[in-house]
Amino acid sequence: MTDEYFAQNRLNWDDRAEIHLKDAAGGYRIAAFLAGADNLHDIEHEEIGDVAGLSIAHLQCHIGIDTLCLARRGARCVGLDFSPKSVAAARLLAAQTGLDARFVEGNVYDARSLIDGMFDMVYVTWGAIGWLPDIRRWAGVVASLLKPGGRLYLLEGHPSFMQLDEKAEQLRIGFDWRYPPDRPLTTQEETTYTGDTTRIAHPVTHEWIHPLSEVVNSVIDAGLAITRLNEHERLAWQFAPWMVPVEGRRRMWMLPEGFPKMPVAYSLQARKP
Repeated sequence: MTDEYFAQNRLNWDDRAEIHLKDAAGGYRIAAFLAGADNLHDIEHEEIGDVAGLSIAHLQCHIGIDTLCLARRGARCVGLDFSPKSVAAARLLAAQTGLDARFVEGNVYDARSLIDGMFDMVYVTWGAIGWLPDIRRWAGVVASLLKPGGRLYLLEGHPSFMQLDEKAEQLRIGFDWRYPPDRPLTTQEETTYTGDTTRIAHPVTHEWIHPLSEVVNSVIDAGLAITRLNEHERLAWQFAPWMVPVEGRRRMWMLPEGFPKMPVAYSLQARKP
């Protein structure tokens, strides 16, 4: 069944890639990016440090905006994504900017056989690992890509926050805290997350919530040493209608006044001995 889940998700992300490349709602700030803007969010900007001269593998890169932003900062980048239309869009943007990045189509679990070389950093951010059924296998792939001394940078929506029912008017648990590989969280969304009203032709998707403990232990068991774990009250997308923009933080969202404070995202850094 896992192959079927990936196949349906791939169709969905092909649809999204076409919508996101047009960027009618402006969520990806493509015009600003092509004009020279750096589109990384504040959290990753503050945490990754200077990447000039580093070799970086960006897993699940979608249309490659972040990959190219890292390249704009002086890194040598490879982006990988399973959606052929996403990879085509990323290659188009790379050609338009001339930045030092290449893009590979394929499943993240096959990354070691698809990408040559060893890397100073594996970069994974914002809504990536929830599309993977087996987080331990993912951690093993990450470790296989890193040089000795290389590091993982992971930035994601907080799994406890992802349990909330985003359609409820108040904070309400709507989903289990974990989903086994053979029983994903299956949903159907007619539009994408950027605010664009274009209908998605293949709206059914399958996702997995991975508890924080499972992610941490998988990284440790893959042989990486965790150097930093942070939780954040800001998220890179409007998860639910009741989230509000963070003042002074472009494209970041938070819980409004009157809601209990809670972490909505987390970041993890780990180093290969």
